[in-house]
Amino acid sequence: MAKKKMMKGNMAIAEAALRGGMDIYAGYPITPSTEVMEYLSGRMIDLGRVFIQAESELAAINMVFGAGMMGKRAMTASSGPGMALKQEGMSYMARNNTPAVILNVTRWGTGLGSLNAGQTDYLRDTRGGGEGGYRNIVFAPNSIQEAVDITYDSFEVAEKYQNPVVIMTCANLGQMEEPCSFPEFKTERPTFDWAMDGTGRGIAARQRGEGSIEVVGQHTLDKVNAMIENEQRWETFEVEDAEYVFVAFGLPSRACKDTVKALRAKGEKVGLIRPITIWPFPVKAFAKLGSQVKGFISVEGTNVGQMVEDVALATKKVKTNLPCYLLNHGGNLPTVKQITAFYEGVKAGNIKEVF
Repeated sequence: MAKKKMMKGNMAIAEAALRGGMDIYAGYPITPSTEVMEYLSGRMIDLGRVFIQAESELAAINMVFGAGMMGKRAMTASSGPGMALKQEGMSYMARNNTPAVILNVTRWGTGLGSLNAGQTDYLRDTRGGGEGGYRNIVFAPNSIQEAVDITYDSFEVAEKYQNPVVIMTCANLGQMEEPCSFPEFKTERPTFDWAMDGTGRGIAARQRGEGSIEVVGQHTLDKVNAMIENEQRWETFEVEDAEYVFVAFGLPSRACKDTVKALRAKGEKVGLIRPITIWPFPVKAFAKLGSQVKGFISVEGTNVGQMVEDVALATKKVKTNLPCYLLNHGGNLPTVKQITAFYEGVKAGNIKEVF
């Protein structure tokens, strides 16, 4: 690792993608992800790689689709309504076993939304989007350094499963600066028997996942099950004897960790599970919890609650009928004071569980 330098999140992710072997970037500008394109527009040309500002989000995702089919490491980035427009292309990529990396720098709200950071894309991105019937691995880093590390390896994860990988950050993480270091450029590249590279060898390899509805369905199920088994990632903090466990991803998890520290100093038995993959959701982390757990508090940047559904499902790995509470904070990051007050309301019986 080189010496750390201060860098904006969007630009750090772009540099990490280059070092991870990205061959082609195709995108369309949209706040708050535009710096990814700005950075790459010059950097990729300097490195002799392909950069395309497409005419639309639809064009961009289909360019990435084509590049991925040829075995190239391809990436795009967007936000809000731009991500919505990419869903059909992403669905086709999953259906055709095509790897790619898609960065979603989320913003708050429905429709056009606003430029505030939010996590309202959660259910769409974790359920596949498009016509459904598939899943994408979705990483949710909570720091710029973690975003760099995840992006650096994300192409290989996508290639392992021949499937799109989504990296979900947010407006705040994309625009803020933190010190980070970068790994060296990857120089070795695998050869894929499924690549449509003009030799004809990729046709037979791709037919392994084709055929009847039953064949295609089983192939998709096997791939999804493999991702569930192998790719769950999480961080736990002070959960060994915790009676109440906060669950949060991305930047809100940092406030939750500070809250746990503050409450622990007062003698409260609380802990934190931080999903690093929001799909597959880290149910294995819940399975490791003790029977003393009394409830879970989902802290998320939504208005109606989304991750809390997965938290409720994951509680079945602990014991049945554990209450799940929801602290949703819309387009603003939660504070330690707000999280603490919510927890005290839960303990006092003043807040009703969602599940």
